[in-house]
Amino acid sequence: MEAAKLKGIISLVVSGFGFALMALCVRLCDDYGASISSFQKSFFRNAVALVIALVVFLRVKKERRDSSASLSLSSILLLLTRSICGTVGIFANFYALSRITIAEGQTLNKTAPFFTVIFALIFLKERVGWRQLASLCLAFSGVLLITKPGFAGEASFSLAMGLVGGVGAGAAYTCVRALRTRGVESSLIILFFSLFSCLASIPFIATGFDPMTWTQVLILLGAGAGAAIGQFGVTLAYGFAPPKDIAVFDYSNILFTAAFGYLFFAQVPDLFSCFGFAAIIFAAVKLAR
Repeated sequence: MEAAKLKGIISLVVSGFGFALMALCVRLCDDYGASISSFQKSFFRNAVALVIALVVFLRVKKERRDSSASLSLSSILLLLTRSICGTVGIFANFYALSRITIAEGQTLNKTAPFFTVIFALIFLKERVGWRQLASLCLAFSGVLLITKPGFAGEASFSLAMGLVGGVGAGAAYTCVRALRTRGVESSLIILFFSLFSCLASIPFIATGFDPMTWTQVLILLGAGAGAAIGQFGVTLAYGFAPPKDIAVFDYSNILFTAAFGYLFFAQVPDLFSCFGFAAIIFAAVKLAR
């Protein structure tokens, strides 16, 4: 296996762990106080990542004082597009998670790798082989077996918003891939996105702030730390390798989520979920080869 591809896989698995930690904290938050709006949760999620990204960005800038290259207009537009798509994806995903089960929300959000490959094929002209596409489809089928989502009844709009979250994330990851191939620093990508998302959340929070307990504040800070790990991981990953080669490893998030569910909520996977885990692992191994 190529060294760059291996680094991409490792980065994506670390990203999956970070986002699973974020989901765990978001789930725990409502158990320690009143319900909090998705916009407020999103603000905390991105505020922590903003601080971390700013520190890393300033450090990188200091180490590379000789580099005076400025961003091109196309790179700035890509940063803005990545931020808009990512922010819409977060808002939609958090909206869905507050109204449907965590399992359904995570499933719909994990359509992101599929959309990443499709968008990369359309906009970046990155070719996708039938074996790579088959691995992605197999992995996504495994996710469906684990979480068994359904579009029906009063929850149909919330489920649709969950899918919008996956589409938004997929579009954002495609922009990340394009930016990284242009040499744009990962810390700058995350800094720009986090700042944009925080600013976009403020108007909604100002019109309806939900009081929080100190425990909820600490939990949401943990969610922000997990999100930062996830963002840095996925940003580095798609800089190392194209989505068609590694996107399937984003499904490792489901495995970590299942582990957290068992450890913290005593959730034991059923037979369908076990088959789903097997499908995801098999697809990951096949794609790695």
